[in-house]
Amino acid sequence: MSEHRRVVITGIGAVTPLGNTVQETWEGLKNGKNGIAPITHFDTEKFKAKLGAEVKNFDPKDYLEVNDVLRTDRYVQYAVAAAQEAVDESGIQGHVDPERFSVLFGTGTGGIGTFEQEHEKLLEKGPRRVSSLLIPMLITNMAAGMLAIRHDCRGAAMATVTACASSANAIGEAMRMIRHGYADAVIAGGSEAAIRPSSVAGFINMQALSTSQDPNAASIPFDKRRMGFVIGEGAAAFVLEEYEHAKARGAKIYAEVCGYGVTCDAFHITAPHPQGRGGTRAMLDAMKEAGWREEDRVYINAHGTGTPMNDSLETTVIKNALGEAAAKRAYVSSTKSMTGHMLGAAGAMDALACVFALKEGIIPPTINLEEQDEACDLNCVPKTAVQAELDLALSNSLGFGGHNACLAFRKV
Repeated sequence: MSEHRRVVITGIGAVTPLGNTVQETWEGLKNGKNGIAPITHFDTEKFKAKLGAEVKNFDPKDYLEVNDVLRTDRYVQYAVAAAQEAVDESGIQGHVDPERFSVLFGTGTGGIGTFEQEHEKLLEKGPRRVSSLLIPMLITNMAAGMLAIRHDCRGAAMATVTACASSANAIGEAMRMIRHGYADAVIAGGSEAAIRPSSVAGFINMQALSTSQDPNAASIPFDKRRMGFVIGEGAAAFVLEEYEHAKARGAKIYAEVCGYGVTCDAFHITAPHPQGRGGTRAMLDAMKEAGWREEDRVYINAHGTGTPMNDSLETTVIKNALGEAAAKRAYVSSTKSMTGHMLGAAGAMDALACVFALKEGIIPPTINLEEQDEACDLNCVPKTAVQAELDLALSNSLGFGGHNACLAFRKV
């Protein structure tokens, strides 16, 4: 099997806090739209954190039959919607051998909303009242399984579960699957629907969430005032395809997935390594595979969650990987300032931003960045988008458990 099969993106779909299509999402990103507002999914009266980046005006019946809506958790519904858009746009259906068509789809928490609902029934009404669908609605592989069923993907269908790196790992492993000859096309991405009382309470109590009640001062990566992340939700999906396969059928090509680095800090369950050793190596591996040159015009979509430790440490990671001079020249932004932190879907959302930045030559901003921290002394594209021709885009994802992933993209 050849190890030099090129991998390209031929379809993208999205359901995000900025819009329920990929185009609405990208328009929101480049125009600095803030998707953060008071949480409406549950009553936050007793919660210190009251803001979230929710998906808005989403009707699962637009994508699923009524019976399937009743049998699926919200995270699966978001995945189905995003993947349907990606597959439709790519035109891949009917142009790939089903046994060479795979799914790799990530999530951090899976069906946590279903778990909460059924656990409440268990406590209040007893075990006989718990739904027989609890397990298939809860488990983290069900989005991948549903997508395989819907799109007749008879190759591998797997879930990547690596906290906030989940969907970046899905895209990177899908690239390797195609590159090394195990598939011709893969639906890859991630989905999350964790704006639920238990997860929000858990993140608050570990002091990870911003408690600001001002939507314009809550998710503020790289800012001195930052105090934590804002929880987000949604899904982003890609059709990855072998380049010659895509070219032969005349497919529209967005970009090439040309590099992937994946490491573990092997250090702590939540804190990153103090020297950023794992994140640095993930970036270096992705850059090497992508053929990075110091003169490349680079955009980095930072993990940039807005937690005090993460943003300053990621700045160190970027400098370690690129060198001080190239790091200062690169454009860096955190689109989590607009979408909040979509957890298991964040890597795919960030990849979307990278692909469109490359394609259109527009760097999405870090909105509401008013007082840039000296410890985050990179070109963090504050407030508004900038136009810039790019050669290479990198997307960083850093997850609890020490999981690090970096994806690299170039124009074809």
